[in-house]
Amino acid sequence: MGAIYLLEGVVKNYDWGGTTFLPQLLGSDNTTGKPFAEYWMGTHKQGMTHVLDQHGQRRSLREIGVALPYLLKVLDVREMLSIQVHPTREAAIREFALENKAGISLDAPHRNYKDQNHKPELMVALGPFWLLQGFKKADQLKTVFETTPEFAPLRNLWENEGNQALYQFVMEMPQQEVNIMLGTLLDRLQNETIHTSFEKDNPAFWALKASLLYRNNDHIDRGIFSIYFFNLVSLGEGEAIFQDAGIPHAYLEGQNVEIMANSDNVLRGGLTSKHIDVAALLKHTDCKGILPEILNVQHENGKPAWFSTPVEDFRLGQLFMRKKEKYQLNATGPLMLLSLKGAVELVVGGSLATLKQGQLAAYWDGEETLYLQSDQDTTLFLATSAIHSSE
Repeated sequence: MGAIYLLEGVVKNYDWGGTTFLPQLLGSDNTTGKPFAEYWMGTHKQGMTHVLDQHGQRRSLREIGVALPYLLKVLDVREMLSIQVHPTREAAIREFALENKAGISLDAPHRNYKDQNHKPELMVALGPFWLLQGFKKADQLKTVFETTPEFAPLRNLWENEGNQALYQFVMEMPQQEVNIMLGTLLDRLQNETIHTSFEKDNPAFWALKASLLYRNNDHIDRGIFSIYFFNLVSLGEGEAIFQDAGIPHAYLEGQNVEIMANSDNVLRGGLTSKHIDVAALLKHTDCKGILPEILNVQHENGKPAWFSTPVEDFRLGQLFMRKKEKYQLNATGPLMLLSLKGAVELVVGGSLATLKQGQLAAYWDGEETLYLQSDQDTTLFLATSAIHSSE
C-alpha cells in the first residue's frame, strides 16, 4: 500500500543568496539577515532530505531505502553564480576513473568529477530571471566586436578560426593581458555611467556588476568576456530553460525552481573564486552559436503542465489548483510535491497529509491513485522520474 511522506529539505546559505524569499517561503526566521541561497530536496550526499513522522522524528531518505535520480531545488540568486559546464554521462564515467587513478581525493578543491553521472538541468523562473546560456550566433558576435572597441585585438582570430579558438584564447590569456583589456573596458563603462545608466538587457550592466565582486588591483575575472560572448537571456514567470551537457551557462539574478540529475560534476569558467581547470573546461564546452530555447507550457486549472526535456532522470510539472478543486494523479516514478503557495490535502489508500506553503511531500509507490484537494488557491511543483528510486 502506498503512503505519503512529509519531508524536510536542506537550506544552503551560500553568499550569493537573497535574505527574504526563501525564509518567507519556508516560514523561517532570518533576523540575522544571513543569505538563503538554495533549498535542496533529494538524496544528494551534501544535502540529504529527511522524512518527518507523526512523532516528529527525522530519518534520511537513504535510511528508508530511497535514492532519487534527481535533485530538486529552489534558488534565490542575488549575486551572479559562476559560469558552468557539465559533462556528458560518458565523459563523467571516463574522467571520474582517471581522477581516481591519479589519486585525487573526492573532496580535493581541484577535483572536477565527484561522481560518474551527467548533470542536465531544467529551471522554471518564479519571476523575472536573468542568465547567460551558450555562445551567441555569428551575427550577434559580430555586433559585439563592432560595438566593443576593447575587443578589437580578438576580432581577426574569431573571424578566421571561430568560437572555439576565441574562447581558448581568452581563457588561456596571461592574467596581465586580461587585466589590461577588461580594465580598459570597465573603466570606459564606469565613465559612461556618469551620463547614463545601463539596463539589464545590456551586457555592460552585468559586466559592471561582476567587477564589483571580481576586480581588484592585480586580478580581473576573465569570466567577464563571457558576459559579452554568451547569450543574455531574460525569462518571465513560468518560463523555463534546459541546460544540456556542454552548454556554458550562468545564473545572474532572480528566483527559480530547478531540477537536475543527481550529480556534482561542475567545470567552472569564471565569475568565481573557485578552482578553474581551463583544459577540462575547453575539452567539454560546446562553443557553437545557439539561440536559447525558452520553454512554455499550457496550463489548465486542476491539471499539471509538464515541461519537456530529452532526459529520463527527471520530469518537472507545475499544477495550479483553485480553492476546493480536486485532482487525481497516477505517478509512474518517485514523486515529490512542493507547495509554493496555498495548501492541498493529499490522500492515497489510508494515508492522508496536508501540504502547506513551503512544505514538501513524497509518494514513492505509484500503484495507487493519489488524490489532491486544494483548501485554497494553490501552486504546486511536481518532480518525478522514469528511473526507479529504491535501493
